[in-house]
Amino acid sequence: MVRDAVRRLPFGRQLWQALVGVSGLAVIVIGVILLPLPGPGWLIIFLGLGIWGTEFAWAQRLLHFARGHVARWSRWILARPQWLQVLVVATGVVLLAALALGSWWLARQI
Repeated sequence: MVRDAVRRLPFGRQLWQALVGVSGLAVIVIGVILLPLPGPGWLIIFLGLGIWGTEFAWAQRLLHFARGHVARWSRWILARPQWLQVLVVATGVVLLAALALGSWWLARQI
């Protein structure tokens, strides 16, 4: 209903696509931030791709492709020893912390 109402406006289709694009991007960014933490990081990323997929065919294809790769990665990492699983998570946390600190440092330089 809302989609149809917006699309009837002049430039409504472009406006709707921009809104879908921005909202999908915001959800994906949150998912990426949550990836190294225990929780639903991948689920949130897939939700963002699903939001994009309502409007963009390339996002539907990407979502299908990504689901396959995540499933393979999950099977691979779960078949490894627990110490390696912990090492992978710890490495992700360290990289995320380095990225956050680097961004903070750069922001202070401006």
